Amino acid sequence: MVRRKSAALALLSFAMLIVSLDQYIVVVALPEIGRELGYSAQTLQSVISAYGIASSGFLLFGGRAADLLGRRRVLMTGLALYAVASLAGGLATGPAWQLTARAIQGLAGALVFPSTLAIINTTFAEGRDRNRALGIWGGSGAAGLVIGVLLGGALTRLFGWEAVFLVNVPLAGTALVLAVPLLDPGPPRDTKRSFDLPGALTATGAVMLLVLTLVQGPAFGWTSPWIVLTAVTGLVLLAAFIGVERRSPDPLVPPNLMGNRVLRLALMIAFLFMATFGSLLYFLSIYFQDVRGYDPLETGFAFLLPTAVVVAGSTVAGQAVTRFGLRRTLMFALIVGAGGAIALGLGMSAGGSYVALVPGLVGVSLGDGAVFTMMFIAAATGVPDRKQGVASGMVSTSSGIGAVVGLALLVLVANAHTSGLEGKELQAASADGIRTTIFVIAAGIALTLLLATKLHEPATVGQVGPLKPVGEEDQGEGVGPGVRFS
Repeated sequence: MVRRKSAALALLSFAMLIVSLDQYIVVVALPEIGRELGYSAQTLQSVISAYGIASSGFLLFGGRAADLLGRRRVLMTGLALYAVASLAGGLATGPAWQLTARAIQGLAGALVFPSTLAIINTTFAEGRDRNRALGIWGGSGAAGLVIGVLLGGALTRLFGWEAVFLVNVPLAGTALVLAVPLLDPGPPRDTKRSFDLPGALTATGAVMLLVLTLVQGPAFGWTSPWIVLTAVTGLVLLAAFIGVERRSPDPLVPPNLMGNRVLRLALMIAFLFMATFGSLLYFLSIYFQDVRGYDPLETGFAFLLPTAVVVAGSTVAGQAVTRFGLRRTLMFALIVGAGGAIALGLGMSAGGSYVALVPGLVGVSLGDGAVFTMMFIAAATGVPDRKQGVASGMVSTSSGIGAVVGLALLVLVANAHTSGLEGKELQAASADGIRTTIFVIAAGIALTLLLATKLHEPATVGQVGPLKPVGEEDQGEGVGPGVRFS
């Protein structure tokens, strides 16, 4: 039994690694993709945002589907979509084809991500076992964000940009083949519960259109007809979703689930995490290539150090939560992360050395890995098994929106004073813009720290839980003696 659980955890962590690395594996390859496929400077970022928008829109759908249709079944569907979409992306001959493939990859991620999390949360008991499992799973996810940049650089240099897509075909295929023998099929489908298709469709449409508005607003202009149309339509769908949920006998987001205050905090932390820590990787890659002049392979090697630290931070986070409590560990990780971001910004310059970045890279990467794991520990706290999928979808949706919105806004900060510049002037202005952006990220991490202070624990902090689940009849807080809010 223990061996089977360990094998299942290894597979789920591997699947999470695939989803996570795919968010940024294309970053280093973007210049080459833009040249060969004819992207403009304004549209190149859409290679990243197409994935993020689709993923954000469908994550809640994926989490609900995992609860109702079977977690293993939804996971395998997502892995199959990954393989097909990645093959299409690698064979693309133009932007439209490739962006469609990226959107389908985002849909696949929206099925895989909450499914892996829900399977872990229903396989391992809340407390020490689950914290350890989420530490390993979170280590894979947090590392994947960094490994994506590292692997993308190596693949682009050795095989061309196509490889950053095609590498997913054998990875997803292997996970798909192993899913049947290693994962339990789960309980039989609950035919008494409905899927709430109107809620799923309105929620997906609202999230996708509102995120699209925030991402494309700066490029098109906030008063352009296209942006106004997407914003208004998104708000209408959001209102429709709220109305549907109030009338649904089995709503997509159960109202009593939102009574779990720890989950609500986790949603906010997940948003800010991806808007800050998650966006940092993009700017580091741009700094190494456009300011320091690294080629894709050198850029990949530059991420070796943060990759190792992220894995270490995420892996030990689960054990630290068990020993010291969620609030203490989370606050410590955020303090270290914010300090690391400040040190990183101070070490950046057009002519600086990599050594000057090392203290900041270590601090911010340690915080990155640890917080990634802990926000999912918080999201699973006090949630019953039959709702782990939708809870996972909720926190995944929040993190996905944070990634897209955070990157779109921070790009504006980084490029604020680079228009019309060339050569050395552009290089210096880019360095200044990225340094300013890093300081803004540090401020965002500090804001996350303020949120974390709202989580209070009693004097005994041996471990989080076991907590009182939010059941069907429980309309209360969904938080037991292990964690409370002031």
